[in-house]
This record gives sequence, C-alpha cells and structure tokens, in this order.
Amino acid sequence: MKSNFLMNFTVDKETSTVNVKREFNASLPDVWSAWTEAEILDQWWAPAPWKARTKSMEFKEGGRRLYAMVGPEGEEHWAIADFTSISPKTNFKYLDAFCDSEGNLNTEFPRSNWDVNFSEQDGSTFVDIAIKHEKLSDLEMIIQMGFKEGFTIAMEGLDAIFADKQK
Repeated sequence: MKSNFLMNFTVDKETSTVNVKREFNASLPDVWSAWTEAEILDQWWAPAPWKARTKSMEFKEGGRRLYAMVGPEGEEHWAIADFTSISPKTNFKYLDAFCDSEGNLNTEFPRSNWDVNFSEQDGSTFVDIAIKHEKLSDLEMIIQMGFKEGFTIAMEGLDAIFADKQK
C-alpha cells in the first residue's frame, strides 16, 4: 500500500482560486462513489474529529446536497452544494455555501465554485479540484478559517476508507 500519496495544494491569488490535486490508492469508480454518494461522503467529508451528516442529497444537475459538519460537542455548521454540471466518472461542478439547516444561504460567508475532475493513471485515481472564489478576500477568509488543514485531514479520512476496503 502506498504511503506517500500526492497532494498538491496551491493558492492562485490572481484568480482567487485554490487548486488541489490528490492521489488515491483506489479505482476510479470507488473514488467517484466516495465523492458523489451521501453515505460515503458522511464518513469522510468533515475533518476528524468532526463528522459530516447529510440531511438531503440529489446528485444531478440542478440537484443539491444539504449537510452539516457536526463537532465533537454537537455543534453544527450547515452547508449546501448546488450541482451545476455532472459528467459521470470524469467531472462534476457545484456551488458551495454555508447556510442554515433549511438550506437558506448565510451571506456572511462567501460561496465558492468547485470544479472536480477525476482521472486514473498507473493504478491510482487522481482528483483535480479548482475552487474559485468571487474575490481575493473571500479566498483569504476561507484559508484563514483553516480550509487547507481541514481538507487535508478529510482527504486522509478518505484514504482510511479505501485502506479498510482493501483489507
């Protein structure tokens, strides 16, 4: 089993975009499922010790995932993903935002536009993500909130799911 998975995390201030490229030791269909099925997303999307809990999810163009990140003390931070484009097993796009438990936008926080690409190479699956923000200050707010650290921990949680599957 590989232990040094590729993870490139770069910030492009010119375009207000975070780019993440991540390698997984799993098949493309398994990685696609992990990113697009609520039951699997809930196992890894939040950085431990937090948990993700999906309230509703319709993975289709025009569909939405409404979910909470639930902290160790039971605190909840709600978010939505509004799916704008889906090309099975290769790409999906969505608008991400913080919201309340009913899906009403929290306008104190910026929305981001996610473009998630999947490819397979030499037995690994690569996920290339571009997360575009409207303006640099929005990008800086998310980075300041610990996005890089939290997302890195979440990716490690997904690695653990694939490792368990191979046992």
